Amino acid sequence: CVLVFTRLEVAMARESGYDRHLTVFSPQGRLYQLEYAFKRVKTSTLTTVGMRGEDCVVVATEKKVQDKMVVASSVTNVYKITDSIMAVMTGVAADGRQVAIEARRIASEFQFDNGIAIPVDFLARRVADKAQVFTQHAGRRIFSVVVMLMAVDDELGPQLWRIDPAGLCMGYKAAAAGVKEQEAVNNLEKKIKSDTAPRTREEVTRATVDTLQAVLGEDFKARDIEVAVVTAKDAIVLDDAEVDAHLTAIAEAD
Repeated sequence: CVLVFTRLEVAMARESGYDRHLTVFSPQGRLYQLEYAFKRVKTSTLTTVGMRGEDCVVVATEKKVQDKMVVASSVTNVYKITDSIMAVMTGVAADGRQVAIEARRIASEFQFDNGIAIPVDFLARRVADKAQVFTQHAGRRIFSVVVMLMAVDDELGPQLWRIDPAGLCMGYKAAAAGVKEQEAVNNLEKKIKSDTAPRTREEVTRATVDTLQAVLGEDFKARDIEVAVVTAKDAIVLDDAEVDAHLTAIAEAD
């Protein structure tokens, strides 16, 4: 979703007050506060890339520690929602944490009420419903975060869901979010459509990390990114040694 508005349009919106009210449409049919939420995600300095394989889902995102005094292990954009579902947040970090807390609550209540783990597609739609409701009430602020939910479903196989600030929720073969979203999507489309599309866990992991490196135009160190991997057996975040091994393999392949 690409949102473009000119300086004149923004100035007109401010003069008329339409950008001060979340629930009031402008004469052009726009909700400016919603557009600002999307723009905030774009200016978060983070880019996230996700891809499905035959038996896995992999999402890689940047990890930026803003202050040398901060303990790096305390900074994360990856959250474990259940034993089999992980979420990766792109946007305002505090908003992402609150969305993760809400997702955990929804998943916990579903399991308590039904005696089974919540399906990831149902969880994605419930989280999206919450996000959409926030666009209808003037007393609330929209979450400026794009959520990617990942899991391997017993019936549907690998699942990758993307939820945006407006509450739009869809499943993807591969997806991206953040500063370099469009460049990443273009890169992913080429990989998905090729005859040698990545399928195994190793192939998907390297393709995902390689896409992130390519669109950002820089070589990473293991501490600069987080890589979440979900299979039917487990849902984990790769440690620095595993990430470094993949980065080395990518460099040697080039």
